Amino acid sequence: MNTPKNTICLWYDREAEAAARFYAETFPDSAIQAVHRAPADYPSGKAGEVLTVQFTVLGLPCLGLNGGPAFHQTEAFSFQIATDDQAETDRYWNAIVGNGGAESACGWCKDRWGVSWQITPRVLTRALAAGGEVAARAFAAMMTMGKIDVAAIEAAARGERGVR
Repeated sequence: MNTPKNTICLWYDREAEAAARFYAETFPDSAIQAVHRAPADYPSGKAGEVLTVQFTVLGLPCLGLNGGPAFHQTEAFSFQIATDDQAETDRYWNAIVGNGGAESACGWCKDRWGVSWQITPRVLTRALAAGGEVAARAFAAMMTMGKIDVAAIEAAARGERGVR
Protein backbone atom coordinates (compact mmCIF):
# COMPACT_ATOMS: atom_id res chain seq x y z
CA MET A 1 0.00 0.00 0.00
CA ASN A 2 1.30 3.45 -0.95
CA THR A 3 1.40 5.61 2.19
CA PRO A 4 0.89 9.36 1.70
CA LYS A 5 3.74 11.67 2.69
CA ASN A 6 1.45 13.57 5.08
CA THR A 7 -1.50 12.12 6.97
CA ILE A 8 -3.78 13.58 9.62
CA CYS A 9 -3.80 11.33 12.68
CA LEU A 10 -6.97 11.45 14.77
CA TRP A 11 -6.96 9.94 18.26
CA TYR A 12 -9.99 7.92 19.32
CA ASP A 13 -10.66 6.01 22.49
CA ARG A 14 -11.88 2.77 20.86
CA GLU A 15 -14.05 3.78 17.91
CA ALA A 16 -11.71 4.75 15.08
CA GLU A 17 -13.26 2.19 12.74
CA ALA A 18 -16.83 3.32 13.49
CA ALA A 19 -15.83 6.94 12.91
CA ALA A 20 -14.08 6.12 9.63
CA ARG A 21 -17.13 4.16 8.43
CA PHE A 22 -19.39 7.08 9.26
CA TYR A 23 -17.14 9.53 7.38
CA ALA A 24 -16.95 7.19 4.37
CA GLU A 25 -20.76 6.90 4.28
CA THR A 26 -21.33 10.63 4.76
CA PHE A 27 -18.84 12.41 2.52
CA PRO A 28 -18.00 11.84 -1.16
CA ASP A 29 -14.44 10.86 -2.06
CA SER A 30 -14.15 9.20 1.35
CA ALA A 31 -13.30 5.58 2.06
CA ILE A 32 -11.59 3.17 4.39
CA GLN A 33 -8.33 1.91 2.90
CA ALA A 34 -7.19 -0.45 5.65
CA VAL A 35 -7.91 -1.63 9.19
CA HIS A 36 -4.88 -2.74 11.20
CA ARG A 37 -5.10 -4.85 14.33
CA ALA A 38 -2.68 -4.67 17.24
CA PRO A 39 -0.02 -7.40 17.02
CA ALA A 40 0.28 -7.45 20.83
CA ASP A 41 -1.32 -6.00 23.93
CA TYR A 42 -0.77 -2.26 24.34
CA PRO A 43 -1.61 0.22 27.13
CA SER A 44 -5.23 0.76 26.09
CA GLY A 45 -6.02 -2.45 24.22
CA LYS A 46 -5.39 -6.09 23.53
CA ALA A 47 -3.74 -8.03 20.74
CA GLY A 48 -6.15 -8.42 17.81
CA GLU A 49 -8.19 -5.30 18.53
CA VAL A 50 -8.35 -2.53 15.93
CA LEU A 51 -5.32 -0.29 16.49
CA THR A 52 -5.38 1.97 13.42
CA VAL A 53 -7.67 2.69 10.48
CA GLN A 54 -6.41 4.29 7.28
CA PHE A 55 -9.16 6.34 5.61
CA THR A 56 -9.84 9.42 3.52
CA VAL A 57 -12.31 12.23 4.13
CA LEU A 58 -13.09 14.14 0.93
CA GLY A 59 -9.80 12.89 -0.47
CA LEU A 60 -7.76 13.91 2.60
CA PRO A 61 -5.69 11.02 4.00
CA CYS A 62 -6.29 10.27 7.67
CA LEU A 63 -5.28 7.70 10.22
CA GLY A 64 -7.60 6.85 13.09
CA LEU A 65 -5.66 5.67 16.13
CA ASN A 66 -7.42 3.82 18.96
CA GLY A 67 -5.10 5.29 21.55
CA GLY A 68 -7.42 5.06 24.53
CA PRO A 69 -8.95 7.62 26.86
CA ALA A 70 -5.79 9.65 27.62
CA PHE A 71 -6.42 12.39 25.02
CA HIS A 72 -9.59 13.99 23.67
CA GLN A 73 -10.51 15.98 20.58
CA THR A 74 -10.71 19.77 20.87
CA GLU A 75 -11.82 22.63 18.65
CA ALA A 76 -8.14 23.35 18.06
CA PHE A 77 -8.49 20.93 15.14
CA SER A 78 -11.45 20.85 12.77
CA PHE A 79 -12.39 19.74 9.31
CA GLN A 80 -13.74 22.64 7.24
CA ILE A 81 -16.18 21.44 4.62
CA ALA A 82 -17.06 23.89 1.83
CA THR A 83 -20.67 23.49 0.71
CA ASP A 84 -22.32 24.77 -2.44
CA ASP A 85 -25.86 25.39 -1.20
CA GLN A 86 -28.28 25.05 1.70
CA ALA A 87 -29.19 21.46 0.80
CA GLU A 88 -25.57 20.32 1.00
CA THR A 89 -25.04 22.34 4.20
CA ASP A 90 -28.11 20.74 5.75
CA ARG A 91 -27.12 17.24 4.64
CA TYR A 92 -23.69 17.33 6.28
CA TRP A 93 -24.82 19.24 9.37
CA ASN A 94 -27.76 16.91 9.94
CA ALA A 95 -25.63 13.80 9.39
CA ILE A 96 -23.05 14.88 11.96
CA VAL A 97 -25.42 16.30 14.57
CA GLY A 98 -28.05 13.61 13.99
CA ASN A 99 -25.56 10.80 14.59
CA GLY A 100 -24.93 11.67 18.23
CA GLY A 101 -23.07 14.90 17.51
CA ALA A 102 -23.63 18.38 18.89
CA GLU A 103 -24.38 21.79 17.42
CA SER A 104 -22.12 24.74 18.08
CA ALA A 105 -21.95 28.28 16.71
CA CYS A 106 -21.01 29.91 13.40
CA GLY A 107 -21.25 26.73 11.32
CA TRP A 108 -19.33 24.53 13.77
CA CYS A 109 -20.54 21.20 15.09
CA LYS A 110 -18.96 18.10 16.64
CA ASP A 111 -19.45 14.49 15.70
CA ARG A 112 -20.15 11.88 18.35
CA TRP A 113 -16.41 11.18 18.69
CA GLY A 114 -15.69 14.81 19.52
CA VAL A 115 -14.13 15.77 16.16
CA SER A 116 -15.06 19.34 15.20
CA TRP A 117 -16.46 20.22 11.79
CA GLN A 118 -17.00 23.59 10.15
CA ILE A 119 -19.81 23.25 7.63
CA THR A 120 -19.11 26.41 5.64
CA PRO A 121 -21.15 27.47 2.61
CA ARG A 122 -19.00 28.99 -0.13
CA VAL A 123 -21.29 32.04 -0.15
CA LEU A 124 -20.07 32.84 3.38
CA THR A 125 -16.42 32.41 2.42
CA ARG A 126 -16.90 34.68 -0.62
CA ALA A 127 -18.70 37.34 1.44
CA LEU A 128 -15.96 37.37 4.09
CA ALA A 129 -13.27 37.53 1.39
CA ALA A 130 -15.01 40.53 -0.21
CA GLY A 131 -13.96 42.64 2.74
CA GLY A 132 -15.43 45.96 3.79
CA GLU A 133 -19.12 46.33 4.57
CA VAL A 134 -20.07 43.11 2.76
CA ALA A 135 -17.77 41.10 5.01
CA ALA A 136 -18.88 43.00 8.12
CA ARG A 137 -22.57 42.33 7.40
CA ALA A 138 -22.00 38.65 6.56
CA PHE A 139 -19.84 38.22 9.66
CA ALA A 140 -22.46 39.83 11.90
CA ALA A 141 -25.14 37.52 10.46
CA MET A 142 -22.91 34.45 10.87
CA MET A 143 -22.28 35.32 14.52
CA THR A 144 -25.99 34.79 15.25
CA MET A 145 -26.14 31.33 13.67
CA GLY A 146 -25.52 27.72 14.60
CA LYS A 147 -25.91 26.02 11.22
CA ILE A 148 -25.28 28.59 8.50
CA ASP A 149 -28.38 29.92 6.76
CA VAL A 150 -27.32 30.54 3.15
CA ALA A 151 -30.24 32.85 2.31
CA ALA A 152 -29.58 34.97 5.41
CA ILE A 153 -25.88 35.30 4.52
CA GLU A 154 -26.77 36.30 0.94
CA ALA A 155 -29.27 38.87 2.24
CA ALA A 156 -26.75 40.27 4.72
CA ALA A 157 -24.12 40.53 2.00
CA ARG A 158 -26.60 42.53 -0.11
CA GLY A 159 -27.32 44.80 2.84
CA GLU A 160 -30.85 43.60 3.49
CA ARG A 161 -31.89 43.73 7.14
CA GLY A 162 -34.16 41.47 9.13
CA VAL A 163 -34.06 38.58 6.67
CA ARG A 164 -33.74 35.20 8.40
